[in-house]
Amino acid sequence: MTSTDDSPLPARPRLIATDLDGTLLHDDKTVSDRTIAALAAAERAGLEVFFVTGRPARWMDVVREYVHGHGLAICANGAAVVDLRAGGELLRVRPLERTTALDVVRALRDAAPGTTFAVELSTGIHYEPDYPAFHLDPGASVAAAEKLLHEDEPDSAAPVLKVLAHHADLTPDGFLTVARTAAGHLASFTRSSPTALLEISGLGVSKASTLALCCAERGISSDEVVAFGDMPNDVEMLTWAGTSYAMGNAHPDVLAAASGETLTNEEDGVAVVIEQILARL
Repeated sequence: MTSTDDSPLPARPRLIATDLDGTLLHDDKTVSDRTIAALAAAERAGLEVFFVTGRPARWMDVVREYVHGHGLAICANGAAVVDLRAGGELLRVRPLERTTALDVVRALRDAAPGTTFAVELSTGIHYEPDYPAFHLDPGASVAAAEKLLHEDEPDSAAPVLKVLAHHADLTPDGFLTVARTAAGHLASFTRSSPTALLEISGLGVSKASTLALCCAERGISSDEVVAFGDMPNDVEMLTWAGTSYAMGNAHPDVLAAASGETLTNEEDGVAVVIEQILARL
């Protein structure tokens, strides 16, 4: 159901965990005044706010000024925890080992010929010649994934946060199924793009597992977490959180996983629920 005053809410939440693209952000990648006010009010009420995203730390400027008193973000689908107040300082890294990444690349080349790859390091992204170019990262180097992942290459000491795999012809969910079948025993596969673009992390690394680690360090249980998301890379987090909301624009798998549904990102669905939480406190 869509969020109303009868929606499921914990008696005393302690942490709000929200995805960004398609969830907190409008489609033009801005944060509305209503959402800015709701985030500030939540922190004044003593709730922690975590941004939990597939974005790398260097793409967090869209929300950096709205972190108020906290400032922690879980980036790259759980592979990195960063302090946005400290310029994106890495506090925790959960890498994909390079040898494993190479095994995944080989498996996907066999299972889905035509797959192209990008490698997201803690220092930036690099990609293959046929991979869709990252216009936000003009300094990226271009080479075959096997070369980019080779431990003798420059920047090889930098942890691999995730590998991205793109296919021009397969459907997004179809590509995800093929990849998990071929290499799901090696790494974690998910997606957040409307195109056939997969995000590959270390085995067991996800938004949910890193959020659980961060909450355990703070003595916060899953029952005290309210989470928001819209795409398959949010499913585990929404399942783990005691209370979770799929956006009105969410993928069907997300709608099935969440305990509630709110309005779309364009309608400030996250802010609507935060306002309800604060009204009940």
